[in-house]
Amino acid sequence: MSLTVSEGGSVARWRKADYLFSEDATCPDTLRIYESRDYLWNQVVVFHSLFLSTCERRRSVRSVYIGHYVLPPASIQDEVREVEAQSDSGSVACRLDLFRSDTFVMAQENLSAVLYSPGDLRLVHLPVPEPGPNDVLLQMHSVGICGSDVHYWQHGRIADFVVKDPMVLGHEASGRVVKVGSAVKHLKVGDRVAIEPGVPREMDEYFKTGKYNLSPTIFFCATPPDDGNLCRFYKHNANFCYKLPDNVTFEEGALIEPLSVGIHACQRAGVTLGSTVFICGAGPIGLVCLIVAKALGASQVVITDLFPERLALAKELGADFQLKVTGKVEPKQLAKKAEELLGVQPHVAIECTGVESSIQTAIYATRPGGVVVVVGLGSEMVTLPLINAATREVDIRGVFRYRNTWPMAIAMLASGKVNVKPLVTHRFPLEQAVKAFETTRQGIGIKVMLKCDQEDQNP
Repeated sequence: MSLTVSEGGSVARWRKADYLFSEDATCPDTLRIYESRDYLWNQVVVFHSLFLSTCERRRSVRSVYIGHYVLPPASIQDEVREVEAQSDSGSVACRLDLFRSDTFVMAQENLSAVLYSPGDLRLVHLPVPEPGPNDVLLQMHSVGICGSDVHYWQHGRIADFVVKDPMVLGHEASGRVVKVGSAVKHLKVGDRVAIEPGVPREMDEYFKTGKYNLSPTIFFCATPPDDGNLCRFYKHNANFCYKLPDNVTFEEGALIEPLSVGIHACQRAGVTLGSTVFICGAGPIGLVCLIVAKALGASQVVITDLFPERLALAKELGADFQLKVTGKVEPKQLAKKAEELLGVQPHVAIECTGVESSIQTAIYATRPGGVVVVVGLGSEMVTLPLINAATREVDIRGVFRYRNTWPMAIAMLASGKVNVKPLVTHRFPLEQAVKAFETTRQGIGIKVMLKCDQEDQNP
């Protein structure tokens, strides 16, 4: 064979190249580049004589182009491994090297789910980002679809957050580290991590007091103008990437985000051993509130919903009582039914729907001196029985996302104290993102999970 490649900026016979790489894949004097998906996942770079001799035997070379490196596809890599295994290390002129993340440059396609305007969700190829000193580059694995993602898709805004420029969706996510910034010490290439999507941009008073979720300048995935992580590759602040134990799956890692909402809601409500809890709504957030409340020691939980199938799952996840809601029941009547089921008025009500009548029900249901936590977001203005709450000293508390919850969530999952796996009812490859979003919009199932790693579609 007489193919040549660019070596160190000059053209050299391919037999003599110590490192095969090409500055210009279109140059007729370079090795022909073929697109392949085998190279990155095997994390193998093949250099020097074993690769060349293997290619010569096959009389053909099919390679892939990554930055300035040329790698053979998996079929040739396997042959090289066999040759290397059979050879004496002292006589072998080359070896297979696992790529070093600090020198390995990936020129890989980065398929991303980008929202351009209301109803206009597209799959586009974006550049693979380069991590800064305090960042890690992640090969995304599992990303759950949240109701907020769907709301942005349908309406282009949530409250004052308006999509003005194309934005990558997704914030319930986990992935694998493929490159680390120079200042990152606690993570390494290959680590499996869960991503906390909110990262403070400045050390303001909220950051200093530990309430960084309230910082008005916080970065948050898939909240305008910040891009999310529903893509192949994504960079994130390493301090907000948490290593997953071996017994916690990628999907569980992605579900830590909604689970964190449940943790923060229960903490704000003061759920503890012996608490009685009333949860309005058995969607994903209502169900994680249920899971966390039981894990924290709630003695009895009653949960409401419109759909029997959701109430059935709630029962499976530990709800002591399930209360089906119909449009004909007034808030006070529904509150009374909850009290009858529990035998007492609940210490805590957690409202997860954002519906005005449901918030009213939560207030009426809660015992004097109790706490109502408003998690669901609905209309900006709602009518509430405020005097009823005030005269009974019922505290009404808001919840905005979460803070300092990932370590607790990971510990809960690793210990088996909570089980979020039943929440995932549908899975789609990233290429079917629009179909996945439509499934979520229609209210089918509970949690729809998108799989971003083409080579690993497992949970």
